[in-house]
Amino acid sequence: MKFGLFYEHQVPQPWEQGSELRVYNEILEQVSLADRLGFDCVWEVEHHFLEEYSHSSAPEVFLAACARETKQIHLATGIALMPPGYRHPVRIAESISTLDLVSGGRVEWGTGESATGMELEGFGIDPDKKSEMWQEATEHAANMMAMTPYPGHEGKYFKLPCRNVVPKPVQRPHPPIWVACSRRETIHRAARHGLGALAFAFVDPDDAAKWVNEYYDIIKSEECVPLGHSVNANVALVSGMHCHADQATAEAQGLEGFLFFGYSLGYWGMYGDHVPGRSELWSKFLKARDSLPVNVGRDGIGTPAQIRNHCQRYERAGVDQVIFITQHGWTRHEHICDSLRMFASDVMPEFKQREQQHQLKKQAELKPYIEAALARKRRMKAPADAELPRIRMTSLKKQVVNEAKKEFFNDRAIPIPLSDPLTSGKD
Repeated sequence: MKFGLFYEHQVPQPWEQGSELRVYNEILEQVSLADRLGFDCVWEVEHHFLEEYSHSSAPEVFLAACARETKQIHLATGIALMPPGYRHPVRIAESISTLDLVSGGRVEWGTGESATGMELEGFGIDPDKKSEMWQEATEHAANMMAMTPYPGHEGKYFKLPCRNVVPKPVQRPHPPIWVACSRRETIHRAARHGLGALAFAFVDPDDAAKWVNEYYDIIKSEECVPLGHSVNANVALVSGMHCHADQATAEAQGLEGFLFFGYSLGYWGMYGDHVPGRSELWSKFLKARDSLPVNVGRDGIGTPAQIRNHCQRYERAGVDQVIFITQHGWTRHEHICDSLRMFASDVMPEFKQREQQHQLKKQAELKPYIEAALARKRRMKAPADAELPRIRMTSLKKQVVNEAKKEFFNDRAIPIPLSDPLTSGKD
C-alpha cells in the first residue's frame, strides 16, 4: 500500500498580513520533507471562494513549485475541476502536460466535477449538467495530450477546431487519470471508465473492502471501457493522521484540526451561511466543536502502533493508497513535521517492503483485463494528412491581423517580414 498527503491549504481566522504566505511556505517545507521521507504522493486540491477551508485555487502552480523542491514524490491534482466553465479543456491539457514536464514525469491527474454551490454558482455552472461536463471535458483533454494533432470537437459543452495541443506530457499517452468519488455509485463509475478512484470519504475498512472488490470486479468485466488512453486501476481513500509516541499528545495536537476539516466540509457543502470577505468559519467551529461526531477517519490520530493497525486494516481491504490529511485548522507546522517523521520511521517501512511484491502480482493479474478494456475503447479518428486543415494567418479575422501589424511588426528592431518571403512574387 502507498501513502499520500492531502492539502487544502487551510487558513483559518484570525487572518493577519502574511497568513497565506506562511501557510504556503510551511506546506512547501512539509512536501519537501515528505519526499525525503519516502511518501509516495502529494494531492493538491482546486477550490474557489472557500474561505478558511481551502485557499488553493491553482494546484498546478503550487505543484510546479513542489516539483523544484522534490525528487521522487508524485504530484497529483486532487482534483482539477473539469467542467469547461472553470477552465477550457485545452488549458487543463496544457497545464497537466507542463507540470509533467517540469516534474520529470511525476504527475497524477485527478479530475472531478465540483460539488459546492459557492463554486458552481460563482462560475455559472448548472449542477444538473456538471457530470456530463466532466465526462466530455476529461475525455477530450486526454485526447489532446495523446493525439498529434487533436482532430477538433464540436460538443455539447465546448468546441475547438483541429489544433496540435502542446506541450505533450512526459508520461505517454498521458498521466494516470483519477476521478473523485464520494459514494459507492461513483466508485463504480470510476471502474467503468478505467480510472483511479479517489474516494474522498472516510470509509470504514469493512465497507472499503466491499467498495474495492466491486471496483476491481468491474475493471475485469466488459463494463470497463476506458475514458482515457490508459487504465489506472487503483483505489485511494482518505484518513486523518497525526502520529506521536503518546496517544493523548497526538490527540491534543491533531484532533481539533481534523474536526475543523469535517465541520468545514459540512459548512461549505450543506449548511453554511456566509458573507464573502467576512468569514467566521473558525469561530463558528469553536462553538460547535464539542457536539461534532467523530468517525473512522480519526483512527489515524494516535501512536505508531495504533496507526499501523489502522493502515493494516485498509491494506487487508485491498486499498491501494491511503491519503493522509495532516494540515488542518491550526495544527502547528512543527507538529506536522514531527508526525511525518515518526510515521515514516515507525510505520511506513513494513508497508514499503510489501508494496513492491504486491504491485508485481497485481500488474500480472490485471494485464489481460486491461488489454481487453483498451481494445473496447471508443477512439477519436486520427485525421489523415490530406484531411488536415491549412490555416493561413491572412485568412483569420482581418481586424486582428491588421492590428497585429500595427502593434508588433512595424518599425521594430527585429526584422519581421510582413508577407511570406517564400511566396513573394509568385502567383
